[in-house]
Amino acid sequence: MDSRRRVAREAARLLYSGAFREYKQAKEEAARSLSSDSMPSNFEVALELDLLADEAEGADRKRIIQEKRCDAITVMKVLSHFNPRLIGSVWRGTARKDSDIDIAVYSADPDAVTETLKASGFAITGVEESTVSERGRQRRSRHISLRLVDGNEVEVVVRPLEERDEHERCDIYGDLKRGATLPELERLMKADPLRKFVPERRWR
Repeated sequence: MDSRRRVAREAARLLYSGAFREYKQAKEEAARSLSSDSMPSNFEVALELDLLADEAEGADRKRIIQEKRCDAITVMKVLSHFNPRLIGSVWRGTARKDSDIDIAVYSADPDAVTETLKASGFAITGVEESTVSERGRQRRSRHISLRLVDGNEVEVVVRPLEERDEHERCDIYGDLKRGATLPELERLMKADPLRKFVPERRWR
């Protein structure tokens, strides 16, 4: 194993263990601990993280991914009026046992989303407002955390209606974070429930 991959593997281990949450910090610590000048890309670390999760979780991982995608469908059906889209590692098919289920919805009234979730009996564990400066404009969103009865965690991100057709570029894989709509996810679960949405190489 060359130096670059060893750093990527160690960074993946740090991320998997929960020692770090951000790729940048995990890579820097991995390079320091291995006394290496090599610095792998986020994409390379993500590939190693996926392999590590397979090794650690074995056959259970397939069940975990399918379970989380089914849970996403349950939540998305409740939020169907808000154009829900599954994003993140559960959409990509790279989710691990501790991965959140990330769902983006679009509404001019974030309170309506929160109330819809409450009325449906979901256990809301947190609500946070976020503002991020990006390319000269302010992007505002609400983050609603849920805990499902099976223990899975869900983060619902409420974004403005005008962002519904926008797709950000992923800082890990480099492609567009298109995600899956409810109809797309339902079709996926019937046809290929373990399909991965990961590019073959890092887009540049």
